[in-house]
Amino acid sequence: MKKNEFAKRRRQLMRMMGKGSVAILPAAPEVVRNRDVHYPYRPDSDFYYLTGFTEPDAVAVMQPGRRNGEYVLFCREKDPDAERWDGRRAGQEGAVAEHGADDSFPITDLDDILPGLLENCERVYYSLGFQPEFDQKLIEWVNGLRARARSGVTAPLEIVALDHLVHDMRLYKSSAEQGTMRKAAQISAEAHCQAMRVCRPGMSEFQLEAAINQVFQHHGSRSPAYPAIVGGGENACVLHYIDNKDALRDGDLVLIDAGAELDYYAADITRTFPVNGRFSPEQRALYELVLEAQLAAIKKVRPGNHWNLPHMAAVRTLTRGLVRLGILSGEVNKLIKDEAYKPYYMHRTGHWLGMDVHDVGDYKVGDQWRVLEPGMVLTVEPGLYISSGTKGVAKKWWGIGIRIEDDVLVTRTGNEVLTSGVPKSVDEIEALMAA
Repeated sequence: MKKNEFAKRRRQLMRMMGKGSVAILPAAPEVVRNRDVHYPYRPDSDFYYLTGFTEPDAVAVMQPGRRNGEYVLFCREKDPDAERWDGRRAGQEGAVAEHGADDSFPITDLDDILPGLLENCERVYYSLGFQPEFDQKLIEWVNGLRARARSGVTAPLEIVALDHLVHDMRLYKSSAEQGTMRKAAQISAEAHCQAMRVCRPGMSEFQLEAAINQVFQHHGSRSPAYPAIVGGGENACVLHYIDNKDALRDGDLVLIDAGAELDYYAADITRTFPVNGRFSPEQRALYELVLEAQLAAIKKVRPGNHWNLPHMAAVRTLTRGLVRLGILSGEVNKLIKDEAYKPYYMHRTGHWLGMDVHDVGDYKVGDQWRVLEPGMVLTVEPGLYISSGTKGVAKKWWGIGIRIEDDVLVTRTGNEVLTSGVPKSVDEIEALMAA
């Protein structure tokens, strides 16, 4: 993402904040994995969205109308000895020259300088509750200013949720963001195709996961967007199964839910296919029903439709199909009203997608479902899960778990399926696996 993209976002945020305000956004802390080993560092999504800065121990401050520059970045100083061990630091010069800050100070000077930036401000935009230690610091700074009231210093009157503004901004993807997400989707699509090509009975679930991760890294994605789900047979009926340790059996389906992260943007794809390359009649019947539901839901992704319409379309299609297959019985409208489908389809049909795989943004505005608009990206992922031993269901359906998921961009005229590079019809899947 280019430097001017982050500057544009900061300007937009400060316009919404208005004069007399200041926004404070600390970077996420490093997290210890075990003993003296840290997890690979990834900046908090909100922090990166506004700064493009990827180092820990940093605090971004945005103050509309500040005479000496509206964007101040506190970060670590240059330190040749530390950099020899742990990598290059931007320092104060790099924060300005490379990351667009108007001014930069050492993070060690935060307690001395930041209270001065809060003086005579009316509002502080800050996300309380995410970093308790920093919350306490902010309260101490504000209380310190209040104690100086007799000397003419005015403390901020209110703390306003910064994440509310930033998350609404993040919901609408710019053309640059759309381009990055399109690339992440293409890499992920190729990885799923590779999993279909190499899958054989007797392989382990983790070997398929390894094949996927190899494609991710080969194309420049240094990390999956989330832990991959590779569930063969009965494991596919566990929605967030991530053990990925069992052998893949001849005659079973395998469900793979995996997506690459590229330049801090996520893809999210699910495909379900037969381990031996051929669907059984029962697997085909349920699979084609889920695919029919997914296609019906995708048709509802267009400007002017509200968020819940794709889910409603998927539920109606699945319920109608379950009646047709004899798994449910009764009148479709009543079955939907009674949520009779929920033992077999217990989750929603999608979620927002962006820098986080379950991305930010309200699903309702007031008490109304949000209306879809160009630039929004969501997943469409209906499924059916019939665990072994399910009462009232014929044994031939047991142990079948199916989900089909694509990433869909809302465009001005309808939608674009970003992940269309992965086959999903029965014939296409069988042909790819046989090639």
